[in-house]
Amino acid sequence: MTDTTLQDAVIPNWRRMMTDFASTVNEVEGKVALVTGAASGIGRAIAELLHARGAKVVAEDIDLSVKALERDGLVAFVGDVTADGTAEQAVSLAVTTFGRLDILVNNAGRILYKNLSELTREKWNWQMETNVTGAFLYSREAQKAMTPNKSGAIVNIASYASYFDFPGIAAYTASKGALAQLTRTQALEAIGDGIRVNAIGVGDVVTNLLNHFRADGREFLAEHGKKAPIGRAADPVEIAEIVAFLASDRASFIVGSVVMADGGISVAID
Repeated sequence: MTDTTLQDAVIPNWRRMMTDFASTVNEVEGKVALVTGAASGIGRAIAELLHARGAKVVAEDIDLSVKALERDGLVAFVGDVTADGTAEQAVSLAVTTFGRLDILVNNAGRILYKNLSELTREKWNWQMETNVTGAFLYSREAQKAMTPNKSGAIVNIASYASYFDFPGIAAYTASKGALAQLTRTQALEAIGDGIRVNAIGVGDVVTNLLNHFRADGREFLAEHGKKAPIGRAADPVEIAEIVAFLASDRASFIVGSVVMADGGISVAID
């Protein structure tokens, strides 16, 4: 099954409807955004949606394919979110190219399927560095850039696994739990400078997240999503819609929240 066919099977009409709707909503127009993990999946959908709605965007990824996103008002940056100095470079690129930074989306993430008893310290660090340390480094630098302007929004892509555990992904759930707590703490520290920090508790989304260890990663996520009360997995653009809202002035009273977008699975778990 092709990616397009799979997406159409997941949500037959929604994406086409939202494509039309996107042209009528410009809640981030004039803002400058930095999106990590932007080469594919949720990150790419976020970068493209923010750009379509009037934002200038720096799209960052370790994957060279992120360069394919480049166009007027959208600059690609190749970098590893876990490496020292990369966050500084990415934030500097946004400021020097577009004059400021208004939005940071910490989307870069990965998942490791290993029981706790089988985890090595190396594998544990592999998981935590991207999902937590990378978000910390980028959030720190973004806050520095936003503070003089007394405004800004940081949106972290967390998970329903921030609150619920499942056998075989202990490192992943620990990392997403830490990301939720990082969100709350920075929210309290930054709001005095007009910077709102929130997260999204994402459920199953049809992306390439699992492709590094299973060829049917997208199909697996689509099938697993059927366990949610809504009966399906999400399309990446559905998550991008929530990011655009949280990053905009329309969400001006939302601070330190983890907005659940998981098709209801978190409220259905006993």
